[in-house]
Amino acid sequence: MAEYKLEVTTGNMTNAGTFDHVFATLIGTGGKSERTELDNYGVDFKTGKVRTIQSSPSQVLSLGKLLLVKLEKDPFLVLPEDEWYCSKVVVTTPEGEVVLFPCYRWISRGELVELRGGRGLLQNTHRLLSINIFGYYLFSHIFILLFPASAMKVFEDDHSLLVDHRRNEMMQRKSFYQYVLIHVIVPIAILPEYVAEHWKEDDFYGFQFLNGVNPSMIKRCSELSQNFPVTEEMVKPFLEEGTSLQNEMKKGNIFIYDQKKMDGIPARLYDGETLHVTGGLCLFYLNPENKLMPIAIQLHQQPSEENPIFLPSDLETDWLLAKMFIKNADSMDHQAVHHLMNTHFLTEVYTVATLRCLPVIHPIYKYGPFIIHIPENSSNINCNCKVLAIDFLSLGHAGLMELMRRSFSEVTYSSLCLPENIAARGLESIPNFYYRDDGLKLWDVISRFALDTYYSDVHKDTELQDWISEIFTHGFIGNKASGFPASFHTVKEVTKFITLVIFTSTAQHAAVNNGQFDYYSWPPNVSILLHKPPPTTKGQSSMTTILETLPNVGETAGLIAMVPFGTYPEEQFDEPAPKQMIEEFQAKLSFLTDEIAARNSQLEVPYTYLIPNQMENSVTI
Repeated sequence: MAEYKLEVTTGNMTNAGTFDHVFATLIGTGGKSERTELDNYGVDFKTGKVRTIQSSPSQVLSLGKLLLVKLEKDPFLVLPEDEWYCSKVVVTTPEGEVVLFPCYRWISRGELVELRGGRGLLQNTHRLLSINIFGYYLFSHIFILLFPASAMKVFEDDHSLLVDHRRNEMMQRKSFYQYVLIHVIVPIAILPEYVAEHWKEDDFYGFQFLNGVNPSMIKRCSELSQNFPVTEEMVKPFLEEGTSLQNEMKKGNIFIYDQKKMDGIPARLYDGETLHVTGGLCLFYLNPENKLMPIAIQLHQQPSEENPIFLPSDLETDWLLAKMFIKNADSMDHQAVHHLMNTHFLTEVYTVATLRCLPVIHPIYKYGPFIIHIPENSSNINCNCKVLAIDFLSLGHAGLMELMRRSFSEVTYSSLCLPENIAARGLESIPNFYYRDDGLKLWDVISRFALDTYYSDVHKDTELQDWISEIFTHGFIGNKASGFPASFHTVKEVTKFITLVIFTSTAQHAAVNNGQFDYYSWPPNVSILLHKPPPTTKGQSSMTTILETLPNVGETAGLIAMVPFGTYPEEQFDEPAPKQMIEEFQAKLSFLTDEIAARNSQLEVPYTYLIPNQMENSVTI
């Protein structure tokens, strides 16, 4: 009879091994083997060990092309539950072919696990390779943001996407903040002391809108709107001598931050009083020293006597308060929209569609530690964002939901694709924009890490078409005006979308997540909670006013938290071509890491959030 050799690898984590009985069945195009116990005398499945077994299929001379390995685990005697973490199974056929079957999961008693081979295959290669269907978890669905307020009850539900039972149980046993305190180390926090020293300075204020935690809002201004009546006389003292506001707008040196989507959103109640969030505007000037300077601030959208335009020449505390209220609104937008919605929630949409539509043998599934890892790490993080909404932000639950509804209605495919986003905002040439510089290089590296190996005609890949259709229908509400693809017609289209998915869950998340401690840990610089209302007149404030406006120590909170980007800790591929592509991808990321490090060594404030070896491989916090 033909012999098949199985090498079964147990994970390296604590308690990964098991005393239980483990059984394997091999299934191929020519039949299946007997259910064979993978057992010798003694403990077979120790942590980090490889177990080799000879399996002889009965009644079948050859199994043909191997398709599946079925693993089962039964109890040994009456010992308590003893979960086993299987990393992979490698099968050597009688013909000498070596086939990888990735697992990388915990297996419980009585559970039957089907492992598919490590080669990326298009189409339903064999009907035995069935897909496990995941239901959509409505909280994670972005489409709920457009529903009436009554539909937002799902935000209160404590559901979770049950991808890794053990990890979810661990998360449920700890409160959200215990988890953060235990697991969030701060190796990337390099700026808090600098921020505390320079937070009042206007050039550092402007720097943060390009290279801080929310670099996605500022844009070039060629004409002022009527609701922001800044005059030449107001800003002339802050411009280069001999020029004018109109001339500087023509030169492309005037930029605007406009938080109009925040206008009219109610803030939450705090100790019986309503807090305040302003949908303001801030005008910036790129001076001859290439520093981005704020030169005018209006805290509400509609001009009036009680809504003055604040200037750098005003009373110091007036100007500080105006800047603080702009940054407070920016922090709401950053946390709710650019961080939570545009990275966490969107990545969950991509993930659930992947789990529903693609078998694990599909190349997109295999290329995606950037996609697939999010539910097991962050579903509880996403659920518990309501803790932040209610307990720490100026906007409460209802306000944040309204902000996300409004923001999502403006989301387009182009706005999420970095090259198009930068061009649309007119920021292609503004100097010292390190988020753009590093981000565009990463976008290019990721886009070259493509799927050309597998595709000649994307129309024939029905699983791929189902995947993008699910994303378009359930993630983007079938909104054709958004520009999101509902189907794929060319390899180029597939490559662009996969680039977006990988960039969103790695680089973009790093850009809006990793600097939180740096910039939020000094509350006067950016506070997510302000107590007093914004000033309505000039000359009435003092440092006491500022202290009364800021949160107290107990209210001050920051979140930050890292597998490095571009690594595949789980061996999912079995072919030379994608393995070579991964090596080339990692080499380019390594080169970019060195390039950024060299630049940062010359900067007073280094930009570190898009250094590849300091970015996570997927969204985890």
